[in-house]
Amino acid sequence: MILSGGGTGGHIFPALALADKIMEQFPASEILFVGAKGRMEMTKVVEAGYDIIGLNISGFQRRLTLENLLFPLKVISSFLSSIRILRKFKPQVVVGFGGYASSPITLAAARKGVPIVLQEQNSYAGLANKAVAKRASKICVAYENMSQFFPADKIELTGNPIRPNIKLGIDRNEALAHFNLEEDKQTILVIGGSLGARTLNESIMQNIERLLLSNYQVIWQTGSFYYKEMLERVKPFELKNIRLVEFIKEMDKAYATADVVVSRAGALTISELSVIGKAVVFVPSPNVAEDHQTKNAMALVNKNAAELIKDEDAINELVDKAFELLENESRLKELEQNILKLGKPDATQSILTQVLSLIK
Repeated sequence: MILSGGGTGGHIFPALALADKIMEQFPASEILFVGAKGRMEMTKVVEAGYDIIGLNISGFQRRLTLENLLFPLKVISSFLSSIRILRKFKPQVVVGFGGYASSPITLAAARKGVPIVLQEQNSYAGLANKAVAKRASKICVAYENMSQFFPADKIELTGNPIRPNIKLGIDRNEALAHFNLEEDKQTILVIGGSLGARTLNESIMQNIERLLLSNYQVIWQTGSFYYKEMLERVKPFELKNIRLVEFIKEMDKAYATADVVVSRAGALTISELSVIGKAVVFVPSPNVAEDHQTKNAMALVNKNAAELIKDEDAINELVDKAFELLENESRLKELEQNILKLGKPDATQSILTQVLSLIK
């Protein structure tokens, strides 16, 4: 099989989850990843132990740039490279996970008559998947009502694969001890992705005295981009009930500690929170294509399964909303139960089932 997608972790990690599931069940399989040169998949995939070929492709900028002038040449070059890859590797199926890296190889597969499966993580479909949807055999989605983007007869509601290290049943007290937190205090978990989110960091920083004086405790993941800056800005304060970290590797333990999660609304984070059943306040990023994070979050808000605060309101309202939830046990339970109903813990296996149905 060829698996393709990239540019962000939201496209890469589902592909890696599927690859691991394939190798677990069919150890003799041959898997090749196709990504974009210079993007994070070129390191993440190799670290996970798989082969990857990088195409000379980049995204189309929504403004006039030199990159845009080269864009047609890169598309043609990547398409021809993809044809050569297909001829050499001879895959039985190509699985596209979105992102501009997946367009050339899935379009080439369509040209060569190789079966295609698409996996769309978001509630608003990306350009790469929409471009090849009519030529795909199966389209695995995580949200309902996706027939506005894709042919209805090809859609399978599978959910999004989640990271295998997101385990259920972690002992809360053990998790609290891991972060050196107290057992008798409620915990707010703030996560803005591996790079971080400026708005979430500012919302905590601007309200840090209130948090320090509260009877709550906080795990605050700043992300690598903002860690040093935040570390410098908190120096005047004694962070007795706040754990400031750059990145959390043990996310299962972090989730286990949390009474309320504050997060961006990336598709994979939503899938993880749905599987483990956590009350969450989403602050969707306004800096993503088609404002898809707001659409992701609203799919849960409309089912009374999450709270949402706009990015521009977060500094003034986010901490108040977290406190309000922590003081309302019945509302917390309601959110936990409703989001849990939307979880799809077997998503990776469901996608693999669709892939296998196309292999003769």
